[in-house]
Amino acid sequence: MFSFCTDPSILPDWQWFACYLTNATHLQFYRAFGVVIVLLAITAPAALGMGLLGALALRSRIWPLNWLGQGYVNIVRGVPDIVFFLFVPIALGQGIEWVMHQIHCPDWDQPIRQGNDFIVCREAKVPPVNAPAWVRDIYAFGMAVTAFALVFGAFVANTLYGAMQAVPKAQIETAEAYGMTRRQAFRRIVLPQMWVYALPGLSNIWQILIKATPLLFLLGIQDIVYWARELGGQKTSLFAYPHPDWRMWYFLGLLCFYLFLTWASERAFARLNTRLSRGQATAAGERMRKAAAA
Repeated sequence: MFSFCTDPSILPDWQWFACYLTNATHLQFYRAFGVVIVLLAITAPAALGMGLLGALALRSRIWPLNWLGQGYVNIVRGVPDIVFFLFVPIALGQGIEWVMHQIHCPDWDQPIRQGNDFIVCREAKVPPVNAPAWVRDIYAFGMAVTAFALVFGAFVANTLYGAMQAVPKAQIETAEAYGMTRRQAFRRIVLPQMWVYALPGLSNIWQILIKATPLLFLLGIQDIVYWARELGGQKTSLFAYPHPDWRMWYFLGLLCFYLFLTWASERAFARLNTRLSRGQATAAGERMRKAAAA
């Protein structure tokens, strides 16, 4: 980064730290923070979409959809998250490769499963064998988003379903008495009001999602925890700047980062709750009406 970084062993302390904190490996560490933010930004709406579909399935009167929703929610909530984080990328990846294998290599005469090995033809490999590193990184990131969305979508589905049930049934019956269909009553009465009931649960799920991001290393992604452990360790071959064991300081930085995310999230959810409670028949909405009338 700097011209004086050619020989770190002869540098004074401030120049040594300037070179150390700006070397190529540390830049990857800093980019890993962006990976966490992007993961949260993509996974949150994906999990919300999965949860909404799951909640609609739980609410459906069509029994196959209802059973599908119940199975999805109960299975995912009943199995440790780490199992799904390991299972989903493997199962989904092998499923995609099996389909590609059937398309590109229909004359293949060997079994795909050979003991513990899953062998497909070269053309069916996903990502392709000669794919550049950035394609492999995007593939691994996409698998991570899928796994996170499936896991947290089940918790969102249960929360949204409970919020739908919390909307006063008298309002729905009144809407139907005025001639609305069940779908119209859901779209105009239940859907706008359920968010204020769901928000506390969604806030908790969001915080758990933030805390789960260090599990990215299970999916082959070099996340901030990986880099903090490698850069802070005393014995490492990642860079030419030997130092004592500084893992405590690196993990202290991660602690501050996650605490900042939690603090910012709490403020954002508090403002959103105030906005959604305006005009609602809830305790928060009643307090706002009394404050406005005073």
